[in-house]
Amino acid sequence: MQQPGQPAAASPRADRPDTPSPDSATASLRSAAPAPGLTAQRRTSLLVTLVLGGLTALPALSMDMYLPALPEVTDALHSSAATAQLTLTACLMGMALGQLVVGPMSDKWGRRRPLLTGMVIYIVATAICAFAPSAGLLIAFRLLQGLAGSAGIVIARAVVRDLYDGIAMARFFSTLMLISGVAPIAAPVIGGQILRFTDWRGVFVVLTVIGTLLTLVVWRWLGETLPPQRRHAGGLGQTLRTMRGLLADRVFTGYMLAGGFTFAALFAYVAGSSFVVQEIYGASPQTFSLLFGLNSIGLVVTGQLNGRVLVGRVSMDKVLTVGLVVITAAAAALLVLSSGVFGKAGLVPVAGSLFVLMSAMGLAMPNTNAQALNRTPHAAGSASALLGTSTFLLGAVASPLVGIAGETTAVPMAVVQLSCALAAMTCFMGLCRPWQRRTKQSTTVA
Repeated sequence: MQQPGQPAAASPRADRPDTPSPDSATASLRSAAPAPGLTAQRRTSLLVTLVLGGLTALPALSMDMYLPALPEVTDALHSSAATAQLTLTACLMGMALGQLVVGPMSDKWGRRRPLLTGMVIYIVATAICAFAPSAGLLIAFRLLQGLAGSAGIVIARAVVRDLYDGIAMARFFSTLMLISGVAPIAAPVIGGQILRFTDWRGVFVVLTVIGTLLTLVVWRWLGETLPPQRRHAGGLGQTLRTMRGLLADRVFTGYMLAGGFTFAALFAYVAGSSFVVQEIYGASPQTFSLLFGLNSIGLVVTGQLNGRVLVGRVSMDKVLTVGLVVITAAAAALLVLSSGVFGKAGLVPVAGSLFVLMSAMGLAMPNTNAQALNRTPHAAGSASALLGTSTFLLGAVASPLVGIAGETTAVPMAVVQLSCALAAMTCFMGLCRPWQRRTKQSTTVA
């Protein structure tokens, strides 16, 4: 039986109609053949799914498990609320910037070595956070925690690109949403339960244990997916040229920005929904938790509909278009409701608009990732880094804008979400131009 680290014969790539032809400006970058699948990895696809799902869920666990402990951190370290918030910002920025480093490293040295190195550093940084004596030291090691934890995010996407292509890749991304979609729901609950038995430092102890177990699982069961002949030998200069070539690809950049702005609308929801639902519409924390959970379930269910029913039967670009249109319509409805154009709206229609908006994310996000990575078999790590960094940076910009107009209206959240949705649609239509590529494909087939 073949061992996990050995390359196998290339899997059939019959599902290529959605993959665009390369532009002449980047044709030289795509001269390499698509990365082959690995037979042993595909045979253990359930285990691989769980491992990659755990890696993509780690950022949500690192961020959201810690949220219930913020007031306690403020008191324990004698810091201001703004300083405590910086511990979240540092982790988020670390996850965004770290991907730019780890992604190209994984194209040069393979997936396992940078992933395992990053996970070990994550464990050490998280353990130090548990014993941090001051807010400044906690912020510093939260930044290091984010930088190291980014290895799991970026390499998980690159591994999916190594193993799958086209429709199969879109389906796998949708399957990952089962795990990564549950993490934001479960993480605050887990964090709250931890605080019943210990203080905020216990949250980092639990994260250290989770990181250790996940590292052991990766070391034991996730084999190398990038064979030596597919790796890049260049240094920093080659990395910068590769990324410049990726960004010069108009269609790749279109998918990257469309996915980033879509995720920014999601970040705006995460940042503002608690305040909107509880403070403006007077819902209890229990009601907010129920609505938050329902919205997350809607996203996961729609993601499964995308992966198991639509992909392979309907063009990914068509599904993506529907998702972006629904997100835009839901954000517009939320803006109309919150602005009081037709009178004061209650919680039910506002919650309904948020549910539709969140559910449509399951049609958009997996397909932007899949379509972007379809164009980059030669540099999946670098492409994944650009996708992840743009996502986190746009989300970090969108989140604080939600509260820009004070505490009496939900209009800012709706404006941010609608602006992000319109930007995503503009980037998709203006840069990807899916109708042109469908015309070219039809001409080729004829």
